[in-house]
Amino acid sequence: MHPYLFHSGHLLVPTFGVLVAAGLMAALSLSLRTAATVGLNPESVWNAGLFMLLAAFVLSRLLLVITNLHSFFTYPILILMVPSLTATGILLTALATILYIRFRQLPFLPILDAWAPCATLIWAFLALGHFAEGSDAGLPTTLPWGIVIYQTALRLHPVPLYASLLAAILTLILLRQLTRRHHSGDTFVLALGAAGTIQFFLTFLRQPSPYNFPLSNLLDPIQWISLGMILIAGLIVLQPRKLVSHAL
Repeated sequence: MHPYLFHSGHLLVPTFGVLVAAGLMAALSLSLRTAATVGLNPESVWNAGLFMLLAAFVLSRLLLVITNLHSFFTYPILILMVPSLTATGILLTALATILYIRFRQLPFLPILDAWAPCATLIWAFLALGHFAEGSDAGLPTTLPWGIVIYQTALRLHPVPLYASLLAAILTLILLRQLTRRHHSGDTFVLALGAAGTIQFFLTFLRQPSPYNFPLSNLLDPIQWISLGMILIAGLIVLQPRKLVSHAL
């Protein structure tokens, strides 16, 4: 585990933050290529992606301040440094991005196709970041590649490494899918369905969530979200969509 990439006195450079930043820049750069592949203006897709990232940052911080208003007035810098991307923040970011896409009159499904491999690439970097900081712990295992817990003989499944590897493979598959004859939205559907399926089954290797959620006695919260992703993918498949063919 390497939670800090650089540590000198009070200067700490977290590995997770560096990997996330690298993943975001890599995804934005990749979006220039995928936009051209699906026949969109690369600059428009880049701007939309940049808007989504800025919206996620601003809205997540705004929600953090609103829900911790008293603490914010006492320790403003400390509160703003707390990781704050929640399910509500993601939902608001999605709504803001949809409004932006509509305002810019961008085709909705093609831009989702262009973003699909970019999103899975970010996922791969995020998972590596979780591995570096020691979060997203797995269940005990006897497999030789299990992570050894410090000063114990216990090994845990390296779930973040599994996720990162599978996300990287899925990214390559999606890039290949973009170049084939398909219906508009197929790449996004594949990404959503595959990512949901991967997350659903990886949860069986994760330690149970310590939080109580509605219906958490039936399935883990991540599994409910995964089923929602698969359901949305299925609903899109049922919609009539344009047949397209793209080549690099």
